[in-house]
Amino acid sequence: QVRLVESGGGLVQPGGSLRLSCAASGTIFRFNTMGWYRQAPGNQRELVATILPGGFTNYADSVKGRFTISRDNAKNTVYLQMNNLKPEDTAVYYCHANDAWGQGTQVTVSS
Repeated sequence: QVRLVESGGGLVQPGGSLRLSCAASGTIFRFNTMGWYRQAPGNQRELVATILPGGFTNYADSVKGRFTISRDNAKNTVYLQMNNLKPEDTAVYYCHANDAWGQGTQVTVSS
């Protein structure tokens, strides 16, 4: 059974940075497409970024140039580096793989 555990969320001022981590277990990590999604209050969950086993990445238009997804197959971990954060980035961020979801980590961007 796949288990995903996110960490790294918090409160940051506009223009600040955060790095989210997602540790995976119960799966052959290097074969998985990993994804980050987010859900703001009253909104549907939306895709933020994905990374394929070979390293190809895809981003939502709203985060291109500001966010970077990466993976460390030796550590079974996927990261989301978030720079130049905006108030509209405030949401619960979820890790996804193999139809499994993490518990989410709150990111709040506010002055």
